Amino acid sequence: MPVWLGTRGGGPAPPPRPPPPPAEEGERLVFTADGKGVPMRRPAPPGPRRHPRRGKGEKANKKQMAYVGAVYTIDRFARTAEQVVQELRGAEVRPARPRPCHKHVGAEMTRVVEGQTHNGRGARFAHRAAPRQRRDPSGAQPTVGLFDGARALWEEWLNWFIDTVGILDLCHVLERLWAASHCFHAEKSRAAEAFVTAWLRMLLEGKVGGVISGLRQRKTKHGLRGSKAEALTQVANYLDNNRDFRRYDEYLAAGDPIGSGVAEGACRHLVKDRLEQTGRRWGVAGAQAMLHVRATYLNGEWEAFWEHRMAQEQRQLYGPKAAEPTFDMAV
Repeated sequence: MPVWLGTRGGGPAPPPRPPPPPAEEGERLVFTADGKGVPMRRPAPPGPRRHPRRGKGEKANKKQMAYVGAVYTIDRFARTAEQVVQELRGAEVRPARPRPCHKHVGAEMTRVVEGQTHNGRGARFAHRAAPRQRRDPSGAQPTVGLFDGARALWEEWLNWFIDTVGILDLCHVLERLWAASHCFHAEKSRAAEAFVTAWLRMLLEGKVGGVISGLRQRKTKHGLRGSKAEALTQVANYLDNNRDFRRYDEYLAAGDPIGSGVAEGACRHLVKDRLEQTGRRWGVAGAQAMLHVRATYLNGEWEAFWEHRMAQEQRQLYGPKAAEPTFDMAV
């Protein structure tokens, strides 16, 4: 538990929260994470000029990354490549999706404590490792990591969960395919849509190598130059660099999730809706405290938090025989 949530001296750590009932859990344990920028206060400059004129290209405030993570379970949902394509194209009839079970979210800022830098990514993944042990102590439940193409997230994931399945978020892949389509076709045109649909279908069928080589060949065949050539190269490199996490034919057959909508939603509900409102600027400590409060509320633990808070205060005032705390913010 973070010290700010306990008494003025920190207090003893509470016992771990019990895991959800196995009967209420899904067939897959899923971890997902993403980064979201938080607008920070600018430090006051030295000297008499408290508000100097900003230089060219200098912004009024800088952002610092908050790393948002979520863990939940979900039932298998096997699909074919064609079903996914039709769903993304807005099919009128969509199959009933399984719902995430016992979702838990949290966020960590990168900050300096007692002279040591605490990386928000590492802290968030460390917090995810504990609930995995409690929710699946035998290690038999299939576990999935679902992220975008940020290498830092994948490196942390492999450090903590090397024995799991890593999946590249399909929504981020779609963004890259649309960027590639605009190298050849006008935006919002039917030709651009057909381009994306064709290459997406190949990816979902497991033909990653064919997509990468095909995009590079089109660059040469069409004689692209300048910004369009650079954009297409970036798309091909993005797909190539994340090749190990793009076996969508296997994921779909196994019923694994391939979209990180839970992480995207957590970034909005946990960070954006509260910390990015007009005119709001934060220090690291204040931002982290607010993220803890938001996570407590969104996880449905508000009443349990206050019970723990009161138990900690009773310990501070009346000694170690006070009521034992029952809340754990660290999971």
